[in-house]
Amino acid sequence: MGKLWEKLKGELIDIVEWIDQTNDTLVYRFERLGNEIKNGAKLIVRESQVAVFINEGELADVFPPGTYTLETQNLPILSTLKGWKYGFKSPFKAEVYFVSTRLFKSMKWGTPNVFYVRDQDFGRVSLRAFGTYTFKVADAAKFIKEVSGTDGEFTTAEVIDELRSLIITRFIDAVGESGLSLLDFASNYKDLSDFCDKKLQEEFVDYGLQVTKFLINSINLPEELQKKLDMGTGMNMIGDMNKYQQMKMADSMEAAANNPGGGAGGGMENMFGMAIMGQMMQGGGLMGGNQNQQQQNTMPPPPMVQFFAVVNGQQQGPFNLQQLQQMIGQNSITPETMVWKNGMPNWSAANSVPELAGMFIPAPPPPPPPPPAP
Repeated sequence: MGKLWEKLKGELIDIVEWIDQTNDTLVYRFERLGNEIKNGAKLIVRESQVAVFINEGELADVFPPGTYTLETQNLPILSTLKGWKYGFKSPFKAEVYFVSTRLFKSMKWGTPNVFYVRDQDFGRVSLRAFGTYTFKVADAAKFIKEVSGTDGEFTTAEVIDELRSLIITRFIDAVGESGLSLLDFASNYKDLSDFCDKKLQEEFVDYGLQVTKFLINSINLPEELQKKLDMGTGMNMIGDMNKYQQMKMADSMEAAANNPGGGAGGGMENMFGMAIMGQMMQGGGLMGGNQNQQQQNTMPPPPMVQFFAVVNGQQQGPFNLQQLQQMIGQNSITPETMVWKNGMPNWSAANSVPELAGMFIPAPPPPPPPPPAP
């Protein structure tokens, strides 16, 4: 009895549908023994699907989302191909392919190898680029005819390599045609993306596909060039090198004051480093000849000589020569006081420094006693 009911049920009810439980299927062929479909069968096409009927390898009727009763009036092309002048008798044979028209998002693309551009600032430069795109099937019949064919289950993995190759080719063309400087790429990602998007639409339409979004995530420069650009950015951020040097000097002095026992250690190393930076600035080692000359024309005269001194066990200063002379007169600084200035390799006693040695004049002898009274 159970087998008889199943047989009767199969003859009375026929539903053609596809429930997609995957995230990557583009085309699915409805499987039915002998591809037989009954007269009056129900065809259910869900949202983001299109059903395509194929008769002996030839495209027939296409159904958008909806529910249909498969009768002669609903299958005009298939009826013509089959020669049904007065309707058809159940069952009939035809292949039914369901095509997913939903968006396939976050598809990745990237240049597998470097490509070269000629830049007006840096010459011939190698680049790599990466991004994402979103696409969908826009013409189901064309996609089956040109791409998937009679594949029973066609997934994105079977077409993604070819799409990626198209994208990379059009992207490299876009970069070359743009004429943009490398330094302007970051601010023109959107324009490059829009240009590529337009070019890709022309390519994808031949496959029955549509690119709905194309994004450039990054354009990577060679590591050495990136380091040079980062260095140049840092120098531009510094701006006034004199102020930067003074700031670093003040930081060193503060660190030394917080560590009296190490006054001649780390603090001195920082100051010595700043002295080297000052020499490089004067020689054009950091900013280059023309820019250094321009800075020299606009920079104020160099500051006067200044010394740091260890007074009462703590590093103090900076002091100019006039201030030091006053402190020597007040016995705040003695010949044995340790002093240092830019250019000195080590701290030295004040009386051994040429600029200060002459300030320590021996005290004159006391006046002679008055002559005896007559």
